[in-house]
Amino acid sequence: METRSGRDRRAGGVRAAVERWSAAPVVFLHRLPRGVLLAAVFALLVIGMAGTGWVAAAGLLVLAAALAWFAFLNWPELEAQGRVLRIAALVVLVGFALGRGIGRF
Repeated sequence: METRSGRDRRAGGVRAAVERWSAAPVVFLHRLPRGVLLAAVFALLVIGMAGTGWVAAAGLLVLAAALAWFAFLNWPELEAQGRVLRIAALVVLVGFALGRGIGRF
């Protein structure tokens, strides 16, 4: 399958399995009103920033897991700058989650 960037995007192995598994949840998320997704992300951020201990860490880690999932699905289409930004965002989120979990922040 050709992509916008002209690269051949035949997924194999783990990528193909994750893409097949992700099809139904992505369609479900796409059908939700945008406000629901925005509210969910905002709620996770509030829990992560206003909460304490491992509850706050869990909120940030759930958000990081969702970001990692979407980054994995979009990885073949991303340019180098987009990949770096997604990795940086994941590192910051996981860092804050660990900091909240051990009581540093």
